Amino acid sequence: MHDLPQQLVNGLILGALYGLIAVGYTMVYGIIQLINFAHGEIYMIGGFGALTMYLWLPGGTSLAIAMPLMLLMGIACSVLVAVGAERFAYRPLRNAPRLAPLITAIGLSIALQQAVWAFYPDAKADRTFPQFSGGPIDLGAFTIQRGDLFLIIAAPVCMGFLAYFVARTRTGRAMQATSQDPDTAQLMGINTDRIVVTAFAIGGAFAAVAAMAYGLKYGQVGFKMGFIAGLKAFTAAVLGGIGNIYGAMIGGLALGLAEALATAYIQDIPGMELLGGGAWKDVWAFVLLILVLLLRPQGLLGERVADRA
Repeated sequence: MHDLPQQLVNGLILGALYGLIAVGYTMVYGIIQLINFAHGEIYMIGGFGALTMYLWLPGGTSLAIAMPLMLLMGIACSVLVAVGAERFAYRPLRNAPRLAPLITAIGLSIALQQAVWAFYPDAKADRTFPQFSGGPIDLGAFTIQRGDLFLIIAAPVCMGFLAYFVARTRTGRAMQATSQDPDTAQLMGINTDRIVVTAFAIGGAFAAVAAMAYGLKYGQVGFKMGFIAGLKAFTAAVLGGIGNIYGAMIGGLALGLAEALATAYIQDIPGMELLGGGAWKDVWAFVLLILVLLLRPQGLLGERVADRA
């Protein structure tokens, strides 16, 4: 039990990462009922965009100085790809049967992954991402890796911005109206195409923040990193209640805690010795998803944020 505070912190940090990615899934679904399975690759491209900016900077540039530029470059790349995907891949299929955009999303995911694999120098292997020097920060009952500090700050800031944007701005209120009834919103003068693009752009920006946090945490990025992360984020969105932006973050935190605790403690249960450790963390994440779908299929928070506005 003396390791419990450390495992809880590990789970919350991992969950915040999943939650940032899950926001992109849940915002798009909440407005146009599309599960954008290419969102994991948009996240991956944000990581490579941040790395590219670091490689462009003069050698010896301090990471503290480089981070704002890396973040801006990662966000720009992810937002550009997300908006382009909406405009050229999804918008022509807006009124098509739901299976068509779903298949398109899967195809786009594969295409983006292979594009990075083919055209980015040495992307066939994981690329080293810059990290902070120095050991972990000791806070008594637990320690925090220096690479996690960015995520600890960025996740609350991003969610605070999103909460203000949705509740207090004209575009945010238009987004809620479009989520409730896009046809009526359009009749009331709301440009629903612009609202959809805004949702894709915000989701892409959050994914880029998560990708930079991943690179700082693990010290590498790779062209396959979006696949599992995308599945985990989709799982988090479903756990919280698909279409609910606050539910996405709560679902991510729940998923991160489940992974951390299961990885650490399942193997200590009699008869479960072979089911613990990091190799099983993905399994327990989806076990949690199955349990939630069986016991509370609407997710932890249930209804969409727009339904309460």
